[in-house]
Amino acid sequence: MTSSTTPGLTRFNALEEAAATAALHEACASTAWGSKLLAQRPYATAEDLFAASDAAMAELTADDLAEAMAGHPPIGRPKPGDPTSSREQRGMAGASEELKTEMLELNLAYQEKFGHVFLICATGRTGEQMRDAVKERIGNSPEQEREIVRAELGKINRIRLTRLLEEQTA
Repeated sequence: MTSSTTPGLTRFNALEEAAATAALHEACASTAWGSKLLAQRPYATAEDLFAASDAAMAELTADDLAEAMAGHPPIGRPKPGDPTSSREQRGMAGASEELKTEMLELNLAYQEKFGHVFLICATGRTGEQMRDAVKERIGNSPEQEREIVRAELGKINRIRLTRLLEEQTA
């Protein structure tokens, strides 16, 4: 993105509040995150929107993070009919049945330990890379994992906000 205002950003800034709220909820299921971004409109540049997203993510409480994570399906099991999670999890699409089974078992073990889905910015990652990440992260403390999840959500939000601004131009 350039530092100038893009047509997509101009359209996002001009959306009615309900439409902007819905668009932000598609990017991140956290109500607090969406409210903070909505309150700061209009944005002069895409970078300003990304900076606001990062700042809002840094302020999310544990409950806010849980709400954000609830909007993400487990790795290897994108929501049926959800093109966003299918696109983001493309690295698992061609995975072997053995790898898919292993990811299911690892997802369940992770969820048992931490009480939420394993969350990773899956865009551009292979199934093997995601499997290795869950194997590595399952040994973390809940506090360590919460901050990793916060960082991963921040990456996902930037990708989704970029897509939102690109879609707005269509």
